[in-house]
Amino acid sequence: MIVAVELGLIYAVMALGVYLTFRILNFPDLTVDGSFTTGAAVASIMIINGAPPVLSTVAAFGAGLVAGWITGILHTKGKINGLLAGILTMIALYSINLRIMGKANLPLLREDTLITPLRDAGMLGTVGSIIVFGLLALSVKFIIDWFLHTDLGLAMQATGDNEEMIRSFGVSTDRMKILGLALSNGLVALCGALIAQYQGFADIGMGIGLILAGLASVIIGQAIFGSRVIVIATLAVVLGSVLYRVVIQLALQAGLNPNDMKLISAVLVVIALVLPQWKVFRRIGGLSNMKKALSGTGARG
Repeated sequence: MIVAVELGLIYAVMALGVYLTFRILNFPDLTVDGSFTTGAAVASIMIINGAPPVLSTVAAFGAGLVAGWITGILHTKGKINGLLAGILTMIALYSINLRIMGKANLPLLREDTLITPLRDAGMLGTVGSIIVFGLLALSVKFIIDWFLHTDLGLAMQATGDNEEMIRSFGVSTDRMKILGLALSNGLVALCGALIAQYQGFADIGMGIGLILAGLASVIIGQAIFGSRVIVIATLAVVLGSVLYRVVIQLALQAGLNPNDMKLISAVLVVIALVLPQWKVFRRIGGLSNMKKALSGTGARG
């Protein structure tokens, strides 16, 4: 279970990237499945060739930025549907990732990585590693919180909320989309680099279906913990990522076939999307909002 929490905190970096496109830009970006592997491939091949792990991880983030930028260019300048633009980039990245790696699997077990100090100290699988990865996830969360409250971040939020209105104020919505997609896939690639170092290998298929895990983290987290304020919404994404991995681990411990994990992920997303629409849950939400309004009125009085 501790390993599930560790993975949840690392994958929270990817989930925060998905949050930028899915919630902030309202853009269905499927580039994630390819850019995740790109980050793992770039970091792994650089580490194997003797590059410092920190530099390799930063390079992976840069490769993700480029992948997201390509999707943004295809959508904004090429006038290609956003969903199709992401699919095209994802397909192209499969071949590019194979070129980068040179083969389908790159082992890192004998290489020094960012995770090596934790492994040598015997901290993996302990509360200490949870604290380290928790600080990592929260650091990324706070950076996103800060960015989304800058003028640039507010313009990006407005682009997702009402593109025509923000364009009338002279903001280039194309640039906002390209920037958002680049940052999102940069975070996804960063997560891919960290996962490759954590697991000790990079594999060409490690990103397949990852968008489902990202969406599950965002939707489940915000369905349970809320999403009214940016600070709460990003925290909900982090907690949703951890909860998603814990549920997957519980399903495995219950004896379910590991091959059914994608099905379980899909069911979790469906539940998170459908339950809030039921009358019972809407009524509970309405009572909660009424209590908050009354308490606020009493405080003002």
